[in-house]
Amino acid sequence: MKDENLGYTFGTEDVKKKYIKNPVRDIPPTELNKNCPSHLVVGDRMLVSFLTMKAGAIFDVHTHTHEQIMTVLEGYCDQIIDGKLYRAAKGDVIYLPPNIEHGSILRDVDCVVIDIFVPAREAHIEKFRAQNPDAKLFFVDK
Repeated sequence: MKDENLGYTFGTEDVKKKYIKNPVRDIPPTELNKNCPSHLVVGDRMLVSFLTMKAGAIFDVHTHTHEQIMTVLEGYCDQIIDGKLYRAAKGDVIYLPPNIEHGSILRDVDCVVIDIFVPAREAHIEKFRAQNPDAKLFFVDK
């Protein structure tokens, strides 16, 4: 089938699966922290986490070698970044360079975020595999 206006042929559903996924439908959740489920998508060099941080959760201050960008989609969270506290709310984008100390405190509301890690964060992949031993990671299953 061809889109006459654009001149492109539609791809098949089999090939579509190679390029397009719905993380919530296609990938089982991974609990990254107590009561904080994430649907992880992995490419060749990056990992994207579709994460719900539940009210009352705490992500302890930590560092990692990955560059991280977090976008807040719903709610808010208090971010500890390099020893200071910052409120991040819906629409905010947080940049965390490699090796910076950071963590999160969730207060009275859930916070839904998309986290991007470059390179792919192996600790998250290991949690996925431990919690979902029969499932595959998309887009690249290493």
